[in-house]
Amino acid sequence: MEGVLWKWTNYWSGWQTRWFILDNGVLAYYKSQEEVNQGCKGSMKVTACEIIVNPVDSTRMDLVIPGEQHIYLRAATSQERQQWLVALGSAKACVTTRNRKDSDSNPDTLKSKKSELRLYCDLLMQQVHMVKTAVTQEGGPEVQKLDEATSLLGATCDTFIRTLEDCMKISNANFTYELPHQHVTGMKPTVPIMRTNSVDK
Repeated sequence: MEGVLWKWTNYWSGWQTRWFILDNGVLAYYKSQEEVNQGCKGSMKVTACEIIVNPVDSTRMDLVIPGEQHIYLRAATSQERQQWLVALGSAKACVTTRNRKDSDSNPDTLKSKKSELRLYCDLLMQQVHMVKTAVTQEGGPEVQKLDEATSLLGATCDTFIRTLEDCMKISNANFTYELPHQHVTGMKPTVPIMRTNSVDK
């Protein structure tokens, strides 16, 4: 996925448009679409970041690598933000699935996945509301809006299910237990041998 997003630069310049490209699990941004060939201004691996949805501004989303990097972003509309959130979530889920063997041992992986599930739950609620709004519109359903809303809803459901499956697999991989007396399983009990000195009488 690629397109224009507003990025917070600093207090002097404020929000500036940048051209973003999400490819192979990496989100890179450029000053403009025309300057893509000149190299990116910055990038972030989606597997390393947390996706935070602003609870007040429906166009805002933040990408955070704790202690390292924080990118503040805005989309043109709430619908565009949802498209980016679904694309970022799908990319994150796909890359994590390929690299699961390396990440299963990381205790922060499950925490991150649970955070993603909460994000997708919020998105699903918003998208269900969009579908209801499109269906109950005066004068009959708006077919175009309904198609867009159901398409987004389907993509978010797919991403939610993949993330939930990842959570379950990571939990199973990290879950260990020991049966009672497991340490003696398969071993023959040992009987102490009494040794006595025999004397010829």
